[in-house]
Amino acid sequence: MTALARDPAEPDMRRGACPALSAPMMTGDGLLARVPLTASIAPEQLADLCRLAMRHGNGMIDISARGNLQIRGLSETSAPRLEAEVRAMDLPLRDGLAVEVPPLAGDEATEIVDPRPLADAIRDRARDIKGLAPKMSVIVDGAGRLTLSGLIADIRLVAVEADSEILWKILLGGTEASGRVFNVLRETEAIEATVSLLEKLASLGSDARGRDLASGLPANDFTAATISPFTLHALSNGTFATGLGPAFGQTHAGNLIALCNEATRLEISAVKPALDHSLLFFGSETACRTLTAFADGNGFVTSAADPRGHIAACTGHPACRSGTIATHEIATRAASECADLLDGSFKLHVSGCTKGCARPQATALTLCGMPDHVSLIASAKASGQPFASIAFADTNATLRRLAALVGSERRSGENSAACLARIGPDRLCQAAIPG
Repeated sequence: MTALARDPAEPDMRRGACPALSAPMMTGDGLLARVPLTASIAPEQLADLCRLAMRHGNGMIDISARGNLQIRGLSETSAPRLEAEVRAMDLPLRDGLAVEVPPLAGDEATEIVDPRPLADAIRDRARDIKGLAPKMSVIVDGAGRLTLSGLIADIRLVAVEADSEILWKILLGGTEASGRVFNVLRETEAIEATVSLLEKLASLGSDARGRDLASGLPANDFTAATISPFTLHALSNGTFATGLGPAFGQTHAGNLIALCNEATRLEISAVKPALDHSLLFFGSETACRTLTAFADGNGFVTSAADPRGHIAACTGHPACRSGTIATHEIATRAASECADLLDGSFKLHVSGCTKGCARPQATALTLCGMPDHVSLIASAKASGQPFASIAFADTNATLRRLAALVGSERRSGENSAACLARIGPDRLCQAAIPG
């Protein structure tokens, strides 16, 4: 094993593709299609989607970090059949620009305002804007407890209160913490400003993103705390929602069918894919708690304390053509062997390649698969400068050594992310490469 600098001759693989129901994307296990739900559906309908995944694909289902449901293993022949049958279900599917709201929008007593009307207005006004980047996204957040603050957005509108008036802070690029403040406006003005920004981005070409308009703007001075989706949520209408999810965002359709069948038996009314690879099930408190226990016994993530929820792992090899490592195998062992390191202060990123699809933003520690080794990267994206390289076979042993270093060096009250940053890449490299 040796310390490593990235080879500048390596290809620049960009995250520009966006799989759609009508335009699936080729991966290592066939075509992948996204079913972009904009509202909750009945558990029976989710089970029907799972049956379509087994009929037309390889039966594998993804729930993305942004809460998109994806069906894998399709063929050129089966993909159009899947689209036709999904559309025949008359589900609430997104058409056009992704204008996202928190999954409990309108149902959270703590939110400043229901963001859905503003999101609908922006979506309607942007319908005729052509030439935007495929992954262009707008987030409209009512500032409740379960927010989308950790997701990257080109344009973000966050509700704020000033002198008993509700205003909208407009941020460009990045997460809520890293975005740049464009303006703070009343609702009507915020809609006009957002549409104008989208038109400006369209005029700059399909590669233009919100960050390209953020130069010189001030940093955001406040980011509200948010909670994990993996807990029981009390809603404003007296009902509850429970957050459950497949480990690392992927499971076989049969497992989801079993979960949906149990939800139906418990008279749970609705389910919605949500952030952090979660599914929110809506029902009574008793039904939600019973479903959580069932999910926990069947291998799903059900708690914010589950170490698997603190790992961002893409599909990896062999399901992805770009992936060079078995990301889920590495992540599963890491969750079991390095639970103390995974304290929730950061997301351990296990990436099959430098595109970093599972975690597009920087994190405290990343393992990135390369053609003939695994790169170790600190405080950067998967495409960042590595501090060391290791052999494939040494990946989990190396991670155990890094976890042990953090365990021995962590100061009182210090979390893993802060400890990793303080230790720094040079000492991390020494621990990764013993002797």
